[in-house]
Amino acid sequence: MAKRAARRLASVERSATVALLDRVQQLRAQGRSLVDLSRGEPDFVTPQEITEAAVAALRSGRTHYSPSRGLPELREAIAAKLLADNDVVVSAADGVLVTPSAKHALYAAFTSLLDPGDEVVIPSPGWVSYAAMVSLAGATPVPALLDPATGFRITEAVIEAAVTPGTRILLVNSPNNPTGRMLDAAELEAVLTVARRHDLVVISDEIYEHIRYDGHPHLSPAAYLRENTLTVNGFSKGYAMTGWRLGYLAGPADLVAAARKVQEHSVSCAATFTQIAGTTALEDSQPAVEEMVSAYTARRALLVEGLNFLPGVTCAAPEGSFYAFPDISGTGVPDGSEFAEWMLDDAGVVMTPGPAFGAGGRTHVRLSFAASEQELTDALERMDKALRSR
Repeated sequence: MAKRAARRLASVERSATVALLDRVQQLRAQGRSLVDLSRGEPDFVTPQEITEAAVAALRSGRTHYSPSRGLPELREAIAAKLLADNDVVVSAADGVLVTPSAKHALYAAFTSLLDPGDEVVIPSPGWVSYAAMVSLAGATPVPALLDPATGFRITEAVIEAAVTPGTRILLVNSPNNPTGRMLDAAELEAVLTVARRHDLVVISDEIYEHIRYDGHPHLSPAAYLRENTLTVNGFSKGYAMTGWRLGYLAGPADLVAAARKVQEHSVSCAATFTQIAGTTALEDSQPAVEEMVSAYTARRALLVEGLNFLPGVTCAAPEGSFYAFPDISGTGVPDGSEFAEWMLDDAGVVMTPGPAFGAGGRTHVRLSFAASEQELTDALERMDKALRSR
């Protein structure tokens, strides 16, 4: 057979972040001393009460299939959380789909809503898997290039310029990975205006919602455009549960039902005992989340101050998430991919190249401060030495 893979995979690269993790593991196996600031997961242990809830569930025999849409108690907890925290009204019965990760919630949404020829507008820079997922669904990702000079602000003009008659979905992510930006009221209004004008479905990825700084409010599009918005969220980032693989999709019953078909014929359901743990997370673990955010706040200050001290590097303080996204265009190595490669080879500091997040990140790199203060200090010292010896 000459053809071994589907043609739609031709435009899909490997996940840049997963590939980088593989390379880090290979280099460490070879004895390289590395400081890894590419991590996309909290470095904290899952809060104890969540783990204990899962262990109790396992010991009591909760090891079988759950309903495909999710356990009723978790769907009720999710609906209550959305109403209390986000002013978003959804039906626990048919407006919530519990998924094995927020990533799968996104994949199920794209797969269930998109046909060949459809387009999805994705603000750029944006998370590395958005465009790939759209392509895997047989549709076309269209970047809306955000301007670094404005702090990557979303404007009506930028989004409108990317919309065509084939546009079906407008994607937003706040707090944003990789920029750390959060939607403000004017940006949200721009999103809502364009979505209403063209009758678009808005998919709002809110996975970093709990990690915010300086009192920045979290704005959910579904609170203002309920009938056309799907909200994606989960437990990985806020509750340090990346390995548990638990997320959810919430919104209008007909759109959630479509995504449920994808889930039923792919993964069936999320693991039952993780759903029980997720219910505990929503109901009992907010103090632990606040402790983690307090630690992130101190690390953010250390990293941003240190980056702005480096020659040729400028970095705005992120408003949310645990990423800094510095501009390295003044270093003499203005391409983020080349800069990241240089820092890995010469300084032993692992960071994610900005271009991995789309054309909007060309002159940037992403550094995670889900790392100890000692690791952050070590990384900054290594980068400073490399930059000043160039």
